Amino acid sequence: MAHQSNNHDADNNAPSDDEALLDPSEAAEIVPDDPDHPMDSDNEGGGDDDDLKGAPGEEQEIQLQNDSIAYFDHHTDSIFCIANHPVHPAIIATGGGDDTTYVFSVADVAAPVLPPSYETNPSASSSRSSIKPTAKITGHTDSINALSYTLPDGAYLLTGGLDGRLRVHSASDPTYPLLASAQEVPEINFLTPCPHPSYPNTFALGASDGSIWIDTVDGSSDPQNPLQVLQAYYLHTESATAGAWTPDGRLLATVSEDGSFYVWDPFGEAAAAGVASTSGGQAVVGLTAADQRFAVEDGLFSVAIAPSGAFAAVGGAHGVVRVVGLPRLSSSSSSSTNNDPSQSASTKSQKGSGSKNKPGPGKKASAAAEGAGGQQAGQILASLQVQTESVESLAFSPHHALLAAGSVDGSIALFDSGRNFALRRQIREACEEELAVVKVAFGTGGGEEEEAWTLTSCGMDGAVRKWDCRGGGGGGVGGAGQGQGQQQGLVKEWRGHRGEGEGGGVLGFVFAGEGKVVTAGDDGVSLVFA
Repeated sequence: MAHQSNNHDADNNAPSDDEALLDPSEAAEIVPDDPDHPMDSDNEGGGDDDDLKGAPGEEQEIQLQNDSIAYFDHHTDSIFCIANHPVHPAIIATGGGDDTTYVFSVADVAAPVLPPSYETNPSASSSRSSIKPTAKITGHTDSINALSYTLPDGAYLLTGGLDGRLRVHSASDPTYPLLASAQEVPEINFLTPCPHPSYPNTFALGASDGSIWIDTVDGSSDPQNPLQVLQAYYLHTESATAGAWTPDGRLLATVSEDGSFYVWDPFGEAAAAGVASTSGGQAVVGLTAADQRFAVEDGLFSVAIAPSGAFAAVGGAHGVVRVVGLPRLSSSSSSSTNNDPSQSASTKSQKGSGSKNKPGPGKKASAAAEGAGGQQAGQILASLQVQTESVESLAFSPHHALLAAGSVDGSIALFDSGRNFALRRQIREACEEELAVVKVAFGTGGGEEEEAWTLTSCGMDGAVRKWDCRGGGGGGVGGAGQGQGQQQGLVKEWRGHRGEGEGGGVLGFVFAGEGKVVTAGDDGVSLVFA
């Protein structure tokens, strides 16, 4: 009972609610309630708030890894495509979502001899200015989706946009003046220069309506109409996604979202060699989804041709890769039709077959196609599927019997083309967090003999990587330390783009000579690595 009585007494001694309130007449100032006024935040760490906020007007700096030796940041939107000059590879052209193309040079950009930690004043080198553009090209009304210099000497720069416009600029003038323009398609998906020595400044264009165009630029024969259409093909029924020329430039292979694969004979040389069409139409080789052996559900997105020109690989949805034999033309058929110096490029172009406007007679069969026009022409030589999502990039090694496939599932597969395309190795985590591999290409542009086995890749995690294709193991970069990464074939990794798949991936790269790699960033920045 005493315990209860003590509690009761304590309650009676507590002040009443009325006594605890402040009389309004005693207040010096009454502050009205403001429901929008922010609440004071507590510094739970106990430190000084000024340490967290920084000095007035000072931007907060986020430390990111940046391995680049230079950068170009004049674009105001993502950089969708990149190309470099075929004779002067340090001259770079980039096209972006800001409807603008820039040209700049990385020739004077040099890698530091020592890392910053060895420098007398490391902080001085951390403040760098952007590379200055040598030319700014406008005129498109939508994103630049394709770029290419013409072969063999880079006389013209081609720009293709999602506005369907093709624009040709003279690269001999530092200001890159407009030479010609055309608009025949809804959107341009790719531009691929032709390496045929007898047809300079010729290229292929692939469009969203599935059409394929073979054009040439000839400012000398017709200055008023320098851009000429040589051929136009309409067999693809959906968007044309990729194209590749044979190394000699005599045949063109293209693929489409409809799952079709065609090999075109733009200059009539296959017909002149007596190679019959395997598709019974315009194309010398044609395979579609109607053939269940070839069918790839949800389409094809990449194509590459072997250095020998004997076969092509096509990559599609669900990690599918098909290898198809190509006609192999004898050298005599090429010399019989193309080595007459009295013929101009425009005259020779009329020999093509299967075009929109130039049916072309072709010639009687000459010495025959090597390997009988390819007894394997049009045949499916291999059907591969080791990856789980779309194969967006394919590349053949120029030095070894290797085919590399980069997939949206974040992996790279290496096939041995000398052993029936057996899987030699799969790098399952070539990109972190299973983000997409965007591009694979053999070499690094350095020219060193030991780098003949080197594969360079980029992806949506914002990194560029070099792989030694002789490396063992099937791992990748995920959680691997440097030593472990080297055992898995990872030679080098460059970072600097934002990455993480949120508008900061690497959408492409080119080799700029002297071991330099220049990127096209989804974050609107082009970085130079070495």
